[in-house]
Amino acid sequence: MNKKNIPTVSSWEFLMNSYKIIKNPLPFHLKKFKTLGENFKVKAISVEALFSRDVDLADYVLKKNQKNYTKTKVQTENLSQYVGKGLLTSEGEHWRKQRKLIQPAFHKKQLIHLLESIEDAIISEFKNIEEEKLTNIFPILNDLAFNTVVQSLFSNAANPKQIKRLQWITENIQKRFIKELRQPYLAWWFHLSGSKDRQLNLSEESRDILRHIADERRASKKSYGDLLDMLLESKYDDGSSMDEEQLIDELLIIFIAGHETTSNVLTFTFQLLAKHPEWQEVIYQEFQQNKMKSNDLMGEIMASKNCQQVIEEAMRLFPPAYIIDRVNLEPDKFKDMDIPLDSNILIHVYAIHRHPDLWDNPNDFHPERFDEGGQKFSSQYFPFGAGPRKCIGNNFAMFEMILAVNHLVKTYKLYPEFDEIAVNPLITLKPKNGFLRFEKR
Repeated sequence: MNKKNIPTVSSWEFLMNSYKIIKNPLPFHLKKFKTLGENFKVKAISVEALFSRDVDLADYVLKKNQKNYTKTKVQTENLSQYVGKGLLTSEGEHWRKQRKLIQPAFHKKQLIHLLESIEDAIISEFKNIEEEKLTNIFPILNDLAFNTVVQSLFSNAANPKQIKRLQWITENIQKRFIKELRQPYLAWWFHLSGSKDRQLNLSEESRDILRHIADERRASKKSYGDLLDMLLESKYDDGSSMDEEQLIDELLIIFIAGHETTSNVLTFTFQLLAKHPEWQEVIYQEFQQNKMKSNDLMGEIMASKNCQQVIEEAMRLFPPAYIIDRVNLEPDKFKDMDIPLDSNILIHVYAIHRHPDLWDNPNDFHPERFDEGGQKFSSQYFPFGAGPRKCIGNNFAMFEMILAVNHLVKTYKLYPEFDEIAVNPLITLKPKNGFLRFEKR
């Protein structure tokens, strides 16, 4: 297959389906994979993109030849204007330098010191659950994930009013950004109406809040052993520290990426558990057995194999980063496919995770497929990304999610108040109908 023979969705067909695509592009994508094969191109006005569920191409782009592939301007320019040049949006030598500096803060041995703070945030938020009442679990889990990041970053040193404002702004940024991304033809209106300027002002307000918190921490001369302390104390190879603006960039990215994906995955996980009560009992029994052996939080996490299987299966069915975007720096060739310079390649994680040739019963919930861990499927399973750009906070997120699932299942039985799980694909894959009913055990 060479590039000119790759099936193409015309601009006209894209335009005719644009309303449905804006609401939810996944059905359109999956239909095209089914009818057109592993790869297809989409021509959308002035932009052309290659959509792929080919795991060999994914492995080549994300791992084997990753040096030739960078994130697209969607992240490095469009998103960065709102959230700065942190790990998520930076590239090249700047990214490598930041990754090396920040990586130690997310090592398992460092995260051990944060587990009690994480558990405290989980317990606090779960107090908002009302028994025997229709409950949308997503707002509770969204607050839980956000406050977990707050506790891990700032301990108890942050002003609750400021943090609430920061949460609202960061969530508003995502809604605004996805609107720009899916409706590029309205760019003139976003500028003319002043809505883009208002969003940029909000972004600057969020930076002011973080700057104030960091300044207060420096002035206090106190050490809390949290992530903020680690970032402030981190040194580059030449002995220098991050300048203030770079620190703010990284803090903002941690807030957005750190809570967004976790709250999504937890909501989908609890929806799946509500639909499959037998797995609630498996997790409950596992937790009770682990508690008899040890009260150590890290020990509990490491022993929660069944709980981890459930979470991994939830991330297979509903991967938070459901599409990974890349563009090549030099012309390339993969198998018989010519890849010209600056080709937009979209690795469709959602489609790969449900590919009928890769998974038995791909649309069904079977956590037991992960009884040997996710590493068994490393060539076709990457909910946290793959290669050098794999999410730096994957361990943090998994520890938090295991603690949250264990705590909720040991306390309540979950019942579904929805028919089928619905999704809202924005920057990440968000839940749409996380309605549950809880019964005290």
